[in-house]
Amino acid sequence: MMIGNVEIARGAILAPLAGITNLPHRLLAKEAGAALVCSEMVSANGLIRKSEKTLRILESHEDERPFSVQLFGADPDIMAEAAQIVESMGADIVDINFGCSVRKIVRNDSGVALMRTPELAESILKAVRKTIRVPLTIKIRSGWDASGEQALNIARIAEGCGVDAIAVHPRTASQGFAGKADWSLIKSVEKTVSIPVIGNGDILTWEDALRMLQETGCDAVMVGRAAIGNPFLFTQIAAAMDGEAPSEIGLDRHFDMIRKYLRDSVEYIGEKYGMRMMRSRLAWFIKGYPHSARFRESIKLLSTEAEALERLEKYQGEVRAFLEERGRLAQSGTDKN
Repeated sequence: MMIGNVEIARGAILAPLAGITNLPHRLLAKEAGAALVCSEMVSANGLIRKSEKTLRILESHEDERPFSVQLFGADPDIMAEAAQIVESMGADIVDINFGCSVRKIVRNDSGVALMRTPELAESILKAVRKTIRVPLTIKIRSGWDASGEQALNIARIAEGCGVDAIAVHPRTASQGFAGKADWSLIKSVEKTVSIPVIGNGDILTWEDALRMLQETGCDAVMVGRAAIGNPFLFTQIAAAMDGEAPSEIGLDRHFDMIRKYLRDSVEYIGEKYGMRMMRSRLAWFIKGYPHSARFRESIKLLSTEAEALERLEKYQGEVRAFLEERGRLAQSGTDKN
C-alpha cells in the first residue's frame, strides 16, 4: 500500500496510543513485524511552545521507519506550524487525531470534537496540507452518533483537502473503547473515498485481521490495545497475509522480548523512572500465563533494572516448570488410554 509517496509493507499498523507508543514500544512492534508505527498523541500547542516533554515524544530511530507522528489541536495556524516542526524533525507521515474522546481533549475542541465541527476540521486540514510535503493522514471515529454520517462527511472533506489516507475506528465518541466496533462503517468509508482506508477496532487475533480485510475491503488494518502486551500479533498477522500459517510464539522468545523492552525503556527514560513504569507495564506481557498474580505482586516495588531482570528470570522458570509438568500429566493420560 502507498500512503502518498511512502510505501507501507504488508502487515498491520500500530495504532497511536497515548502514554504507550513511545520509542521503545514502537521499536518492539516494528521488530515484531508492524508495517507502520505511530507516535503517541502530540499536542500542537506544546510543540510550538517547545515543551521538553512534548519534544521527547518525537524522538525516533532509523529502525522504526516509516514513522508517523499524530498531532492534536484545534487551531489551524498552530496545527500547521506544529506539522512543519514534525516534518523538519524527520517524520515520514503526519497524522491528525479526530478520534480521541478523552474529556480534556474534547473540551478543547480537539480530537473527536472536530467531527462535529466540519468547517474547523476542513480549515485545519487545508492549513496543514499547504504547509507540509510529507503524506497527511487522519484517524477518525464513527462520530457522535451511531449513524456514521459524520465519519462519511469528514472522510469526504479529508479527501478533498488532499489527505492521503484515513484510519477508521468505528465506535462513537461516547463509546470510548466499550461495546463492539461497527465494521460496516469501515466498508462505507472505503466505498466513499478513493484514498486508502485503514480499519481499526476489535482486532484481537490474526484471524480478526484477515476477516476485517475480507468483510470491509479496507486497504490495511490497524491494531492498538491487543498488541500492547503481545507485539507478536504483528508477526502472526504478517505471516497470515503472506499466506503462511502463523506459528505459536515460544516461551523463551516471549521473555526475550520482555527483557528487550525493559532494557530499551531504561536506556530511553533512565532507571529510576523506568522502574516505576515497569511496575505496571511488565504485567502487560504476562497476561494469561500461570501464577501471573504472584509475579505482579513481586514487581510492585521494583527499583533497579537488575532486580527486574531477576524477577523475570525467576518467573520464566516457574512458567516453564508449570508447562512441563502439565505436558507430562497430559502425556501420562494419553499413555493410560
